[in-house]
Amino acid sequence: MRVDVPEGKDPIAYVWGEMVPGIGPAASAFSLAVYAHTTLGLREFEAARLRIAQINGCLFCLDWRTERDGRKVEEAFADAVTDWRTTDAFDDRTRLAAEYAERYALDHHGLDDEFWNRMAAHYSQAEIVELTMCVGSWLTFGRLNRVLGLDAVCVLPGHPQSGTR
Repeated sequence: MRVDVPEGKDPIAYVWGEMVPGIGPAASAFSLAVYAHTTLGLREFEAARLRIAQINGCLFCLDWRTERDGRKVEEAFADAVTDWRTTDAFDDRTRLAAEYAERYALDHHGLDDEFWNRMAAHYSQAEIVELTMCVGSWLTFGRLNRVLGLDAVCVLPGHPQSGTR
């Protein structure tokens, strides 16, 4: 970890809550809101989230699978996300979500009219804004956790720690 955490303190709660109390709790609330209030389908949500996790290299994010109504994506889903261009496991919306996440993170200046026309054919404007906010959250906070070394100790509220990585 790149941040000194006092003995006995939870690293995530300390860094996100105590170190910067004017920003951290608000950032945490936004991060959690992406999961609690999304209207996106599970597969497109997870395709975008996992593509950002792969780009960021966040250990926790790579291991995490969002659950909705007792359902998670299949085990091979992460491999399909890696191969989003060629996989036959994705419909158009899921493929576009993975593509958008990658391009948002690596080449946002290259999001051209051809891309936006494809997005508009499959997503409403509200869904595009929502997906953009989700991707922005994952890119920012997953990268923050990875850069500071928090991804090896990251535990979301209500979820058990998965051990040392």
